[in-house]
Amino acid sequence: MADISIQRIGKQVSQWGEGPIWWKEHLLYVDINGKQLIQLHPETGEETVWDIGERIGTVVPTDGDDVLYAGDTGYVRLNLKTGAKTPLGDPEAELRATNRFNDGKCDPAGRFWAGSISLVKNKGTANLYCLDTDGALSLKLKHLTNSNGICWSADAQTMYHIDTPTQQIRAFDYDQASGEIGNPRVAIDTAAKGYASSPDGMTIDVNGNLWVAFCHGGCVFCFDPAKDKELQRVDLPCIETTACAFGGPNLDRLFVTTGIKPGLDEPDAGRVFVVDGLGVQGVPAFPYKG
Repeated sequence: MADISIQRIGKQVSQWGEGPIWWKEHLLYVDINGKQLIQLHPETGEETVWDIGERIGTVVPTDGDDVLYAGDTGYVRLNLKTGAKTPLGDPEAELRATNRFNDGKCDPAGRFWAGSISLVKNKGTANLYCLDTDGALSLKLKHLTNSNGICWSADAQTMYHIDTPTQQIRAFDYDQASGEIGNPRVAIDTAAKGYASSPDGMTIDVNGNLWVAFCHGGCVFCFDPAKDKELQRVDLPCIETTACAFGGPNLDRLFVTTGIKPGLDEPDAGRVFVVDGLGVQGVPAFPYKG
């Protein structure tokens, strides 16, 4: 394996960067606590920042000028040119004092999955939802606490999901035609492997291996879920590594978002990093098709 390189990109410093996704030569990601959406062109360094006015946990593209996000007010469509917002559904309106939306992505059929987090750490009070392409909103998983990383295998037969406090990555059979999931099982138990930090955002490569950012861990691990095996560790220069996504023209660059830990003096915290030289390609992102 060639030597890897890690470099800081862009000038934006996020309070809590999250949800990176590669789309049309740009990296889209959010600053949850800063209530911002950021678009970064890694080659030129050009950044565009939208002030959203609410905490947003994740963002997904469409084939047009719109993006969809999941935030304090639920699912919302945002036109990046006009700033117009269209509410699409808020399944946890009654829980707004304690919950907010967190991580999410689109599945291979273009449905937008997003989960919630209990901000007061009430176990089992968060959920995972799916916004179908016809606008129907359904509950997919309940009794969660911090719904986090989610991705699908390249053959579209398996979905992976993280409920962070469990320190587990779970696998589900996935039916692309219907969006149904079943047969839940533990693919990776990081606590059993002795990890003290928490699995957060996640992506997948063309070989089916999972790349998982570890909150409070300052690193990204690569796992083979078929063998329950750790393959590689990439250390980052700040402790709050929050999420990762493959991007670049060949989808062979790993972009990593980070956050700021209060009270800790880390000059690079809150920045975006790119890891080169991993020798693997990621699976392309899917836009929302509704």
